[in-house]
Amino acid sequence: MTPSTSPEESTPPTPGRSRNMAAIKRRDTKPERTIRSMLHAAGKRYRVDFRLQLDGARPRPDILFTRARVAIFVDGCFWHCCPEHGRQPGVNGGYWGPKLERNVARDRAADEALTAAGWTVVRVWEHEAPEQAVERILAILDTALSD
Repeated sequence: MTPSTSPEESTPPTPGRSRNMAAIKRRDTKPERTIRSMLHAAGKRYRVDFRLQLDGARPRPDILFTRARVAIFVDGCFWHCCPEHGRQPGVNGGYWGPKLERNVARDRAADEALTAAGWTVVRVWEHEAPEQAVERILAILDTALSD
């Protein structure tokens, strides 16, 4: 614990909560699978959960189109603080608040590193209609491949 943190801020969740969190998938979530399936049906081929090595960053987009240099992230509303649906937990806020802030900071750092390296970054929220998200992704891919 650093001098600037209170004991409340460093308190990890309960063992039961830790088990629940460990069971949460980092990849292959339902929104990701749905979007990937629709992109595949549209004839698009991509890499899944592929780590890039960039200057000062190692982002791991959920879906990656290497030739078009388009990185897709499918973000959960809770974990990535969606402006519409994200909420701060009422219990153990001293733990969760900083944790969620770090997630958002990591997202922004990945966006900046990818953009600086010439990639187009697309962020899709889990609450978005998959059809609309895929339509947006396809339009971006068409633009990227025509340049």
